[in-house]
Amino acid sequence: MDAEIEQVYIERGITGVRPRFAYPLIRLAHTGPLTIRELATSLGRSHSAVSQTIAAMRKEDLVTSEPGPDARTRRIDLTERGRSLAPFLEAEWRATHETVAELDREIPYAMTAVVEQVQRALARRPMRQRILHHLVEPPP
Repeated sequence: MDAEIEQVYIERGITGVRPRFAYPLIRLAHTGPLTIRELATSLGRSHSAVSQTIAAMRKEDLVTSEPGPDARTRRIDLTERGRSLAPFLEAEWRATHETVAELDREIPYAMTAVVEQVQRALARRPMRQRILHHLVEPPP
């Protein structure tokens, strides 16, 4: 689905933007500058995941990263390019949520419920453990 969303961006002439950038960009457009930790907390994501996303967004000139109030923090803000894309990304975000709801009505089970069930199952037993359980390495 991410590839299809990215195709929507490309068709609109938006290059270098990944679907995973949308939520952080929208949040920054609404809040103004945040530290990586504040942004991660507000998005419900790990500091590490948001830090990696911010690094990729900086390469695409979507955000800036400046020293924060102490030496350990960085304040993230939108560039002019990031700010100009935020309204479209917010509209796409809403359209994507409406599309998921539409799909939920078309299929006999809700995708959102399946995702929640998968998350609960992986919380009980992480993917790595599951893979290792089934991994049979060839003899040397």
